[in-house]
Amino acid sequence: MNILGIETSCDDTGVAIVSAQTDGSFKILANIIKSQDHTKTKGVVPEVAARHHAQAIMPALDEALSTAGLTKTDLDCVAVTYGPGLVACLLVGVEAAKTVAVMLNLPMVAVNHMEAHIASTFIEHPHLKFPAVALLASGGHTMLVGMHDFQNFHLIGTTKDDAAGEAFDKVARMLDLPYPGGPAISLLAEQGDRLQYNFPKPMLNSDDFNFSFAGLKTSVLYHIRDHQPLSFQDRADVAASFQESVIEVLVSKTWQAAKLHHAQTVILGGGVSANKALQLRLKMVLQETLPQTQLIIPSPGLFTDNGAMIAVAAAVRALKKDFDNWENIKVDPRLKIAN
Repeated sequence: MNILGIETSCDDTGVAIVSAQTDGSFKILANIIKSQDHTKTKGVVPEVAARHHAQAIMPALDEALSTAGLTKTDLDCVAVTYGPGLVACLLVGVEAAKTVAVMLNLPMVAVNHMEAHIASTFIEHPHLKFPAVALLASGGHTMLVGMHDFQNFHLIGTTKDDAAGEAFDKVARMLDLPYPGGPAISLLAEQGDRLQYNFPKPMLNSDDFNFSFAGLKTSVLYHIRDHQPLSFQDRADVAASFQESVIEVLVSKTWQAAKLHHAQTVILGGGVSANKALQLRLKMVLQETLPQTQLIIPSPGLFTDNGAMIAVAAAVRALKKDFDNWENIKVDPRLKIAN
């Protein structure tokens, strides 16, 4: 089954075609991502992002078909993100998907964006072991999700305020670094001392699995304000120390959740999961303390928002012919992954 996946929840226009096999394996035939330049605004402006999606989505579809060596008549299903995300951006993707589905008389599957980040790991690991725990960390979300199988999720913990990626973006702005902040801080941190400043590690020792990064962000803000002017080394040390606080919280909570839920697999997903220091720390902790637990990390290109993860997330239902009525698909910017 050739599934067209469309993703427009934030600022990346993702259009992909994935071949889903009955044995549970997948082959990406095309995965086109059209990113936006936020140099001037240093962040996503929803209305601007939505206009970009409207301009990019149909050319991206044509490019995906060309890359895959297919025509529109070779498509079997349309999958699209309907939430969570920015409402104006979600609307562009959903309306485009409905248009394609109606024109080609194709069935549709509406996809939860956060479930799709988990599903991105199924592309290379279609037969992972359960139970599993997923850490989803991005600009809009930070959460721990438990999984009993490919379709059953339960929320273990979530952020109470700023997401990890949002904190990276805001601290990067304080340090006059480009957007998105995660890669910029990670690069600068390589030249800094992660133990130079003892920034807070919010909720590290709480009796739950929730996160909070607003206080950490504020602490960095006050430090920068009180130590002007900052030298290059000062900025590098701030970046490294801030990153260290975020990583320690994320790794500690994930390890605790994996241990409590007897996880056979830990999945790392979302844009922040591209952080190499986070990957290495989590891998080291799991190898030393839970050696039977496998850590799965998506390949580059599947960390951030993309259409392939939407198509894969829809595949289980699509192969069972469990489709959604396109007339009933409505965007839900606050869609939950599970209760």
